[in-house]
Amino acid sequence: MRRVDLYATGLTFRRKPLSGDADTIFHIVSSSGYFSSEEAVMAVELLEEYEAKGEKSGYSFVFADDMDGKTVGYGCYGPISCTQNRFNLYWIAVSETYRGQGVGKSLLQAIEQAAWAEGCQRLYVETSMRLQYTPTRRFYEKNGYLRDAVQWDYYRPGEDKIIYFKDVSKPG
Repeated sequence: MRRVDLYATGLTFRRKPLSGDADTIFHIVSSSGYFSSEEAVMAVELLEEYEAKGEKSGYSFVFADDMDGKTVGYGCYGPISCTQNRFNLYWIAVSETYRGQGVGKSLLQAIEQAAWAEGCQRLYVETSMRLQYTPTRRFYEKNGYLRDAVQWDYYRPGEDKIIYFKDVSKPG
């Protein structure tokens, strides 16, 4: 698979979804090897809900585009109901050809800054404890996320969920 030199291409971040982003999200999520087709559909449904309801949906997005305008990653986050300044990071995914190039880290920082600008003080993220998700857990840990809780047998017997958080009240 072709690798892309991030330093040669650069990235821009945008908040507003564009026509075709639903297909892009589906492709990025479903091609990752981490998510099922049902989860890819769910990722697209969050965008569709945002497009239908706007801010009332409770979802916000950050898209990472390369210099050619191709979307190479995205994230979805939003406030957690009945909390004060607590947000969930629902999705963060990067196109296969851009993995390992710093896109995920840059995208995560852009999401943290955008969430902070919306009032977020603490950002939560959850993932599976399956061996397959070891790189995902390392990614969050390397980016300053702290382990908050483990919910045993959450997804199914033998598959636990781990929850991380990061204080984003002081961006940067």
